[in-house]
Amino acid sequence: MAPFADNLCERPFSLFAWVQGGKPGQAIFTQRGGTDWLLAEASTGALATHLKSTGRTSRTLSSQAVITDGNWHRVALVWDGGTRTLYVDDALVAEDTQDNLKGAYQDLIIGSGANLAPGSFWSGLIDDVRLYNRVIKP
Repeated sequence: MAPFADNLCERPFSLFAWVQGGKPGQAIFTQRGGTDWLLAEASTGALATHLKSTGRTSRTLSSQAVITDGNWHRVALVWDGGTRTLYVDDALVAEDTQDNLKGAYQDLIIGSGANLAPGSFWSGLIDDVRLYNRVIKP
């Protein structure tokens, strides 16, 4: 867990990690009591994010790229202040427009869902997590 230091969603950011294993519905990176920033989508095991705006156009962003196949994958979420982009193995796998994101004012957690629910813990490996306060594209 990384203690809160700043509202990361006030400006562009990039989040990268290497992951292996895991199961559908498990979180890679989340905000305590908030939302899952990166996770394996519950029905397919594909990379997704629940980090979204607070307005009417807010929605989950899901890809078709399955990350729970037992192989190592480099996953990323990049927000440039207007566009959310998901990457798997340095390839763009999903993108949409979100003009703002819900504020991040709580601790950030690696490998568990927002409320530390038992089924949300990543059952694989997570390595080399990097969080930047700017846009970095693979």
